[in-house]
Amino acid sequence: MNESPSSPFSPYASVLRPGLFGGEVHWVTGGGSGIGRCVAHELAALGATVILTGRTEEKLRKVAAEICEDGGRADIAAFDIRVEEAVQSAVHAMVAKHGRIHGLVNNAGGQFPAPLMAIGKKGFETVLANNLTGGFLMMRELYLQSMQAHGGAIVNMTADMWNGMPGMGHSGAARAGMANLTKTAAVEWAASGVRVNAVAPGWIASSGMDTYKGPVREMIPKLRRHVPLRRMGTESEVSAAICFLLSPGAAFITGVTLAIDGGAPLDTPLFPIADHSRSAPYDGFHRSVMPDVLKED
Repeated sequence: MNESPSSPFSPYASVLRPGLFGGEVHWVTGGGSGIGRCVAHELAALGATVILTGRTEEKLRKVAAEICEDGGRADIAAFDIRVEEAVQSAVHAMVAKHGRIHGLVNNAGGQFPAPLMAIGKKGFETVLANNLTGGFLMMRELYLQSMQAHGGAIVNMTADMWNGMPGMGHSGAARAGMANLTKTAAVEWAASGVRVNAVAPGWIASSGMDTYKGPVREMIPKLRRHVPLRRMGTESEVSAAICFLLSPGAAFITGVTLAIDGGAPLDTPLFPIADHSRSAPYDGFHRSVMPDVLKED
């Protein structure tokens, strides 16, 4: 585990109070890059010991080293959340090492752009496993091995899929399933003191944008024109919502999916909005980097 002495100052400019998660342990899947990396940094800045997981150990070690350098505490475990035995083993090891796990951020996922007619069965099932099945396995095991006895909070990752996801139907199906799974778990696990919510980010300026090629990449810089706030979101705007939902301030919130999308699903040609720059972004993440694709705009 990477660990650094606690510091009264953190370079992460969180809107939440210092020490909010002091003495707690929070688990972030997909913590090696993008939104997951940002969330891990904010949780650590607020006093939590953060468990970072993903499939690439090198990426996890890099983020853990960043957190340590900033005065936080982080541990890592590289495994595939789609493999049931790997999830069970990793959760068992971390509970044995850290004790109670207070929060889970089910951030890991991934997809590829394609029309429905071009998606094979294997590709469809792989995206469902990435964005739904793996998250379910993490939820279930952390509930069984820690939260059932001690309570906790879970925040799942969905997406702006309210109007379908043309070009990414496999991801839309998985994300809609996660929103529904969130509601079910919120009811079934309430008696154990476990709250379960989800966030649905829209177009967020994150490193994941640079993975797309061709026509999709060309479209990305133009997306802000379809958002009433006329901009992309920042990683720290998503992280702030996630950390709030994990916090005591959200103690009476469970079973909801919070949209973080600048009002994109509401955009309509019936009420054109002029280009503007009146929406000031919040970027509290001192290590954030603008994706290369947005520099091309």
